[in-house]
Parts: sequence; structure tokens; C-alpha cells
Amino acid sequence: MSMLVPHDPFRQFRSLQNEINRLFERDIDPANGQLTAWPMRVDIREDANQIVIKADVPGMEQKEISVNVENNHLTISGERKFEDEANQENYHRIERAYGRFSRSFSLPNTTDTGKISATYKNGVLEVTLPKLEKAKPRAIQVQVN
Repeated sequence: MSMLVPHDPFRQFRSLQNEINRLFERDIDPANGQLTAWPMRVDIREDANQIVIKADVPGMEQKEISVNVENNHLTISGERKFEDEANQENYHRIERAYGRFSRSFSLPNTTDTGKISATYKNGVLEVTLPKLEKAKPRAIQVQVN
């Protein structure tokens, strides 16, 4: 049984407009100057012992995310794939971002790269960058004569 669908002369125009809108929603990765399929948003905080980067990577599994350190640069990358490619034309709207993503950060010389750790929970990746012992602040007691 087939359904009658009303003719929409602007359907392809709206599709083109959606593609153009998606292009302008993308960010440029400062590390390589290329457009990223979707911008990964992060929070970065620092205390006396460590720097912590929290990155939003919703809808992904831990195995789809890569965290690498090379030449004092931390790179978080991965790919979120569109699961329903076969039925893509049946969607009225696709607003969630899909595709490859990558974000790089320069690490300060005070970072102990051998002790960097990462955890992933509820769509948030947390990367902990411990500081070297010599970089941690210490109190010096003043002697009175």
C-alpha cells in the first residue's frame, strides 16, 4: 500500500538551507585549522595539584573516544556515527552533530605527562593532568633569630 504525499516544491531548497546552516554551526579546530564536524565543549579548571579538563561527548561509548599525549599536546578525538543511515530521508530534522571530532590542548611544562588519567561517565570525559612535584606550591617557614 502506498501513501499519497503532498508535493512540496521547496523541500530540496529547505534541505540545502539545512546543509548551509550546519556548515556555519561547525567550529574551526585551532590545532589544524580545519572545520570540525561538531564542536566539543570543555571546562578547564586548575588547583595546586592538577589541571582537570571536562569534555562533553554525549551519546558515545568509551571505546569511541581517544586521548593522546604527544610533544606536550593533549588531543581528544573520536567519531560519533549516525546509526540510522538507511532511514535518513525519513527524518524531519537532524540537529545532533555526527562525524569526527578532535580538540588539542598545549600542556604546560608543569604537567606530569606520565601520570595523566581519564575517566568517562554519563557523557562527560574527565582528563586529569597532575602537576610535577617541583611545580606544586610549598610553604617555607621563616626562622626567627
